[in-house]
Amino acid sequence: MAIIAEWVAVDWGTSNLRAWGLDSGGAVVFENTSPKGMGKLQREEFPTALAEVLAGVSAANDGALDVLICGMAGARQGWLEAPYLEAPTDLSGLIAGAVRPAMPDGRFVPAILPGVCQKNGNDNVMRGEETQLLGLASLRPGFSGVVCMPGTHSKWAQLSGTKIDHFSTAITGEMFEVLRTHSVLRHSLAGDLDGPARADGFAAGAAAGLERPEQLLGQLFQVRAGSLLSGRTPDWCAGFLSGLLIGTEIGSNRHLIGEAPVPLIGSAPLCALYAQVLGMIGAKGETQDATEVVLAGLKAARGFAA
Repeated sequence: MAIIAEWVAVDWGTSNLRAWGLDSGGAVVFENTSPKGMGKLQREEFPTALAEVLAGVSAANDGALDVLICGMAGARQGWLEAPYLEAPTDLSGLIAGAVRPAMPDGRFVPAILPGVCQKNGNDNVMRGEETQLLGLASLRPGFSGVVCMPGTHSKWAQLSGTKIDHFSTAITGEMFEVLRTHSVLRHSLAGDLDGPARADGFAAGAAAGLERPEQLLGQLFQVRAGSLLSGRTPDWCAGFLSGLLIGTEIGSNRHLIGEAPVPLIGSAPLCALYAQVLGMIGAKGETQDATEVVLAGLKAARGFAA
């Protein structure tokens, strides 16, 4: 039986892609996922990957089905590069910057939203997070403040309504993996990393990172020294490393954090860790539903085309 949708929203990440069919009222009528993220595809394979995840889906008007895509499909190494908007910028302009790759059979009409960049000596890029920020703005009209987006490459963005003023990136998640697998610290991280001592290690690392973020390079070696001299277990060391990196990230952005709660957009477990560390400095983190936010952003972007 065919699935009927008014249009399709797609979040195309590096590892996976997610597609949601929506009706004319914006309600989700189906959701599909695929492991064919940008990082697993050659350019010519994108149309097939999209057709596969939308197999059995038809347009409500019996014509071609509009597909609005955010994320890495628009990267330079993706399907078709969508040039960045330059911050400061109003995210209502995302749809105007969309690019439209061709599909072989014409059943689908894809449009890929651009990312956002910064230049002039403060070079930075985001691709996908801008749609989440637009979604947050649409779900919380009038919001103005800093937004934290934990992940492999965490983002800190200053948002005023639908305008992104500036942002920064911290490669916190990637740094944890690199240090865990390719540095001398790996010798202290061999074994059960999720044992009972991890929470204590995390708290100790977070406190150190918050108090002395400028000393990160020196403090990292405490992971190795702690296991050699103080009998620290792999789970404690893993917790300390994670806490130290997150604490350093938050400590480095402390000047941006005011009295208002900080929206956190990312996986729930990771956002919970960031909220814990924010609480250590008397701030509050509010975890947002990442799926709800990205869908709201895609809906809002499409709305600005009307």
